[in-house]
Amino acid sequence: MVLLEFSMAPTGQGESLSAQVARIVDVIDRSGVPYQLTPMGTILEGEWDEVMAVVTACFETLKADCSRIGVHIKVDYRAGPAGRLHSKTARVEEHLGRKLST
Repeated sequence: MVLLEFSMAPTGQGESLSAQVARIVDVIDRSGVPYQLTPMGTILEGEWDEVMAVVTACFETLKADCSRIGVHIKVDYRAGPAGRLHSKTARVEEHLGRKLST
């Protein structure tokens, strides 16, 4: 199972990128892949081919009208079942004995 964190941003599109981010978040949300949106990127959870297909679909969506796109990807693979998207932070909260702002 893979946790994949990525951010994708076109250059030359002005200071605010929320419209472009909304386009790719729509792709992510419609994919059915478990995800967590953060202010600096998105975390996907699934099998390698599944999460990479979502990243590719997001890239293709922006590529349609953006001539330059920066992509940052970080991957954590671990054999085993799904559920780490939320269980990793839950485990830290357990150690601290309190809920965190996540």
